[in-house]
Amino acid sequence: MAAPAPLSPLAPKFYAELPPIDGVRLAAGAAGIRYQGRTDVVLAVFDKPAAVAGVFTTSRCPSAPVDWCRDNLEGGTARALVVNSGNANAFTGKVGREATELTAKLAAKAVGADESEIFLASTGVIGEPLDARKFEGVLERLAADARADAWIDAARAIMTTDTFPKVATAKAMIDGVEVTINGIAKGAGMIAPDMATMLAYVFTDAAISSEALQKLLSRGVKDSFNSLTVDSDTSTSDTLMLFATGAAEARGQRKVKKARDEDLEDFAEKLDALLVDLAQQVARDGEGARHFIEVQVTGADSDKAAKRIAFSIANSPLVKTAVAGEDANWGRVVMAVGKAGEKADRDRLSIWFNGIRVAHNGLRDPDYDEAAVTTEMKKDTIVIRADLDIGDGAATVWTCDLTKEYVAINGDYRS
Repeated sequence: MAAPAPLSPLAPKFYAELPPIDGVRLAAGAAGIRYQGRTDVVLAVFDKPAAVAGVFTTSRCPSAPVDWCRDNLEGGTARALVVNSGNANAFTGKVGREATELTAKLAAKAVGADESEIFLASTGVIGEPLDARKFEGVLERLAADARADAWIDAARAIMTTDTFPKVATAKAMIDGVEVTINGIAKGAGMIAPDMATMLAYVFTDAAISSEALQKLLSRGVKDSFNSLTVDSDTSTSDTLMLFATGAAEARGQRKVKKARDEDLEDFAEKLDALLVDLAQQVARDGEGARHFIEVQVTGADSDKAAKRIAFSIANSPLVKTAVAGEDANWGRVVMAVGKAGEKADRDRLSIWFNGIRVAHNGLRDPDYDEAAVTTEMKKDTIVIRADLDIGDGAATVWTCDLTKEYVAINGDYRS
């Protein structure tokens, strides 16, 4: 069995304690997908049909589970979710499709549901067949053992090169009734969601229609997971799903059918914040990361232009390695702005590192202090701001630095 990666220095000091959500239970177990004795499969069971929404990778080479989920999403309801690590079941052709069919069949039998109500995801090595027969008996045991408080176990089970589980929780009010939102995610490499290079699952007891959930999720992903990059590579398996059990209806919450309903304002705000929290945790666990980087672009020609420029900075190996070396090399930021292909004026560009202006109007800042900036660059979090001073466009994206450890991790990923 491969040795686990050392804990990221950017890992949280403690994990949020996710409370139970009425109507959903979880269990994690070992199916021997790639390594014997390693927890590698999660089953989430919905006691009653739950409303469901999802957004998936834009890769032209999606995994078999992504295709399966897209097809089932049209039904709008879920009774179970199965996620395995150790094998992505991607680029596996007919064998991959047959593996999803067998997995869904076994899960449907285990929870007493139709296969069209089963959602699947796989993460791990691409191109190797997934032996779904390994789920036989395992899913039935997990269905029997599923508990309402197994959130951290589920988050750990879907990890691959992750060094810590990603979890988040929030409370929101709908129609005068308090509801809970819990989220788990995995992701550390091959991260450039569009949407999205990772797996993330969000659950709530709110009573909301699948149509409204879909609009909320599609909107919320824009400034969260679609504002995230680790290495600019979009995965074959990216999946973000949102499930609503509707249990809050029994406590007096009116079921909400439209995303623009005023009663959803607080829920939407809390959902958006939770998605941002999970996305930032992924960046903080970027493979080999030593610094979390927030890139802010202001004064661009448009918000779209600002985001493209921000990603140009965040994805630049030269910018990322400069941060790894704790060097406030604004010349590399200038380079990334210039290559983005968006409107820019060299002589109006200003750049900051952690609030210290290092360049202004196309020149090194006259008050530049190397010692002050060097001190800032030793911090765990680095905020790079570039102001183009040509418009009102603004965007923020998150990433991490690029270290030797990233190369080491990916140099023997299949070993």
